[in-house]
Amino acid sequence: MLHLLFPRLTATRERGAELFRAVTERARATHWYVAGAVPDTVDGRFAMLATITALVLVRLERDAAEGHAVSVALTERFVTAMEAEHREMGMGDPSLGRTVRKLVGSLARRVELWRGVAGEGWDDAAHESVYGRDALAGALSHTADALARFRRDLEAAPLEALAEGRIG
Repeated sequence: MLHLLFPRLTATRERGAELFRAVTERARATHWYVAGAVPDTVDGRFAMLATITALVLVRLERDAAEGHAVSVALTERFVTAMEAEHREMGMGDPSLGRTVRKLVGSLARRVELWRGVAGEGWDDAAHESVYGRDALAGALSHTADALARFRRDLEAAPLEALAEGRIG
């Protein structure tokens, strides 16, 4: 209610919503879990969401202050979603904050991982970011190739399109 009365004094609830929706939609794509053999579990789905989010965050770094604003909005939505999902799974307050901090730390590690990857090491980064343990060779190949295509799409997208949730 207050944001309707005082839009400049209160945070906009929808900030980053379209981009997070697009990231979530991309992370839920069936091919990750079928051809990519990502485990269709809470952990597997989190790994895909965090990987896709990390790639978007790395791309946003290219646009300095404007990209930073979009990056902050996306990260805020990520944190809000993680908190809401874990509350729905029955997690209470004392352990919820610790769990969400771990999840955000996991996202930060993925951002660092992808920030350092150019052409070389793509398969290794995909393996570490998505699977964290053994992956079938064909599945890893599918996932690494799909992530590379996604990154190329991100690199070609203007900041305005990304901010509006148009990621490819």
